[in-house]
Amino acid sequence: METPAYSEGERQSRTVRVRWSVRILLLAAAFAVGALLVAPQLYGVLQGNQGALERTIPPGILLIALILLSAIANFIHLKRPASAGSGAAAKYLFEPLPARDGAGDFQADRRGFLTATTSAVAGTAAAAAAGVGGALVPHRRWFPVAGKMFANLDTSSRLRDPAWRGSRVQNYRRLGRTEAMVSDISLGSGRIRDEDGKKVAIDAIDRGVNYFDTAPDYSHETSERILGEAIRTTGGRENMFLATKFCTADGHLPADASVPQIMRAVEGSLKRLQTDYIDLVHIHSCDDVDRLMSPSTHEAFDRLKEQGKARFLGFSSHTPNLPTVARAAMESDRFDVMMLAYHWGLWPEISQVMDQAHAMDMGVVAMKTLKGAKDQNLAGFEEETNSFPQAAFRWVLSNPSVSCLVVSFYDDGHCDEYLYASGQSPRDEDMAVLQRYDRLVSADYCRPHCGECLGSCPQGRPIDTILRYDMYLADYGDAPRGREKYARLVRAGLDASGCEACPAPCTGACPHELPIRAKMVRAHERLVEV
Repeated sequence: METPAYSEGERQSRTVRVRWSVRILLLAAAFAVGALLVAPQLYGVLQGNQGALERTIPPGILLIALILLSAIANFIHLKRPASAGSGAAAKYLFEPLPARDGAGDFQADRRGFLTATTSAVAGTAAAAAAGVGGALVPHRRWFPVAGKMFANLDTSSRLRDPAWRGSRVQNYRRLGRTEAMVSDISLGSGRIRDEDGKKVAIDAIDRGVNYFDTAPDYSHETSERILGEAIRTTGGRENMFLATKFCTADGHLPADASVPQIMRAVEGSLKRLQTDYIDLVHIHSCDDVDRLMSPSTHEAFDRLKEQGKARFLGFSSHTPNLPTVARAAMESDRFDVMMLAYHWGLWPEISQVMDQAHAMDMGVVAMKTLKGAKDQNLAGFEEETNSFPQAAFRWVLSNPSVSCLVVSFYDDGHCDEYLYASGQSPRDEDMAVLQRYDRLVSADYCRPHCGECLGSCPQGRPIDTILRYDMYLADYGDAPRGREKYARLVRAGLDASGCEACPAPCTGACPHELPIRAKMVRAHERLVEV
């Protein structure tokens, strides 16, 4: 069958189309190799992942080859004899266009040269963009928060809805076997350290808040002193439920602390709080059963209780060992209250622990309810018209196992905003706010009780603890607290100073795809005093 005859114009048009098809196919192949094969390993190289560089070489060679072929296809028109080959595509690919300058086998006019150069540059840029873009795509969820990664953020109340003004506690719940009826939204005093904090505490008391959580190591005992002054000013000690911790200004008491040492620490809290007794004393931030069940701690508490200086015993935990610690506490039947991190989207086992404690008539106090408290400065969330704290609180309090939640009050608008959620049930718009917030912070928020990354650090760094201290500084706006606690890790040689040069075996250990190494480097830079 004879090949149809084409006019010179048709022949030239077909030749151009075939050549552009080849160019596009080569560019598409380069883009695919860059995005699918090179990019994942490139990200590992950027993170310092062991072996990532070696794994990048084979697909990298293929990518370079495709880019070179693309350049050749753009610049060179190979002339071949008309008798060679029978494929129509080959014929049109290699058949030269009519010469305008007599240049022989390699023919191109000025317009053709500019077109070829432009397409070659575009092809190279597209392939490179595929590699870099492909490396970043898996971590695109980090972008909304990474823009402010080196800022000291402020979590003071942003919205001033007139409907919130004068809000008061609307509901009191039974704190397990203590029989105390406590405000469903209660005051955490970690940031109360001056006269402004004292005014906030007095305002909270006047509005019905009656559960106060404090500790000697909050602002080097200042929190207890200011809180004691606020309670004395209002004259309402008999209506207050005070919770503090077994610790000193320098931190938690260890499992091997002596009985006299433990008793002196609690007696120091009594003096600062200007009271004769503490309602509840926690073994705070407890991550192992040995400290939970320390004989000296329990003997000291029994003596304090006999003397009327302490009424109830509790523990708090936001570590991966929480289920183990909580079960040991429940089996011992020694503890009246547990305080644990609990918020929207936390793993289901936490709710199971809470339900089991509630069934045993233990009081359950929820903390860390704001899931990082990033809402005030989160890119794409600043204009949210509904209050994220209110949505978060209503969700937490919808669980009947929760006796109350503790949140830091320190801004003059917190009583208005926070207490407006007291006694309320979740609303449809609350779920939308929580879901949107979760999407935006999911790649930057280190989940309490997770700990999947801890075994991956060759230096044994407490990754979750370091990121929590960074959260105190960046999200809670409490730089002194974050830096003070981090300084203890520095002295112990467990800080993140070596993370920048580390091979980063922790990369990929997080089930939520957090860029651990980048976050650790950022945390160290922010937490170290300059």
